[in-house]
Amino acid sequence: MSADVVVIGAGLAGLAAARELSIHGAHVTVLEASDHVGGRVRTDHVDGITMDHGFQVYNPAYPEAARVLDHQALDLHALTPGIGVRLGQGKLARLGDPRKNLRLSLGGLGLATGSPLAKAKFVTYALQASRSSVAELEARPDMSAREALTTAGIHGDLLRKVIQPFLTGVFLEAELNTSRHFLDLVLRSFVRGTPSLPATGMQAIPEQLHHALAPGTVRFNTSVAKINNKSVTTTDDGRVNAKIVIVATDPNVAATLIPGITTPSGRSVTTWYHLADTAPQALAFGESLLLVDGNSTGPVINTVVLTHAVPSYAQPGQTLISSSTLGTDSSSEAETAVRAQLARIYGVSTRKWEQVGVYPIPYALPAMLSPFTIRQPIEIGHVLVAGDHRDTGSIQGAMVSGRRAAQRALELLELR
Repeated sequence: MSADVVVIGAGLAGLAAARELSIHGAHVTVLEASDHVGGRVRTDHVDGITMDHGFQVYNPAYPEAARVLDHQALDLHALTPGIGVRLGQGKLARLGDPRKNLRLSLGGLGLATGSPLAKAKFVTYALQASRSSVAELEARPDMSAREALTTAGIHGDLLRKVIQPFLTGVFLEAELNTSRHFLDLVLRSFVRGTPSLPATGMQAIPEQLHHALAPGTVRFNTSVAKINNKSVTTTDDGRVNAKIVIVATDPNVAATLIPGITTPSGRSVTTWYHLADTAPQALAFGESLLLVDGNSTGPVINTVVLTHAVPSYAQPGQTLISSSTLGTDSSSEAETAVRAQLARIYGVSTRKWEQVGVYPIPYALPAMLSPFTIRQPIEIGHVLVAGDHRDTGSIQGAMVSGRRAAQRALELLELR
């Protein structure tokens, strides 16, 4: 068997690369070790309940994804803009972008969530990021996210009770050691768009990319054991000849296939799903507002009532809640701690809530520490590499990396 390009891995990066190559006339074969597309972007449907592997959201403002994906076909449902911060019994502050939801912004003006001056400085910082190009943001001196925020005058209760808990859920690390380059890109996307979910779950995104390819392009249950100069050898001793090979696997697999490649360490997370027996309107004001614990009284870094935004994530009359914790502890003791903290965050009893799913994700995001270069090299020896570890740890980053690898392959094939 032979192809112009063999892509190893049918995650977002690999599918984006295959799509770009196919459009320009290259013969592409994608080898996928599992029985599904999407990689880490995966969804389970169990007894009428939709559960994504990890709390993942899609921002329609991602420029690369918006260029490629059909948003209407995804049937996107937006989460409530802003966040809710539990400060204690009976105290749930609501904060957000005043241009999207004035009520949320005014609700968070109390001193318990930081001084008005600190909030004004944070708004200014976020707006500046939103109005800058990616190149302009990358040209700024790099430092940790914490250092960038404190240097901008954002500190005290606003940082400790609001911004740090929120960014912990984004970066999957609590110290805010992540690069300010990624912080700025995150704030840019949040100001420009509202995080959303497809009606049938996040896996609808890679499935849409897959359906854009010719039938048979993706070969499932096919693991690669070795990359040769002009071919790859699969674990069942098969061989696929190719002029170019693109490795679009996760970093750990990439490291086994490409000697000498440098890949970042990973951030882990566990996502819990519960069905609540509580009246829906009694939870988070009846809205799909992302909630954080401003006092950090337990392991939960964020939680949201998914069915307030996407009713199709559960059966009629059911209320589905997603919550996330750092690390991969999914033990019964961990669930007890999660349930207790959710009771404090939502201000209701969670004793009868039914746990319907739990997903420990050992490598959910690549670590993006300062100094961080957004565009990592994609050409290593005679192999091209794609994946969010070559760009940024996001859907946008994965898809951009796939296009970059495909464009370089087209140049080498002289098809452009």
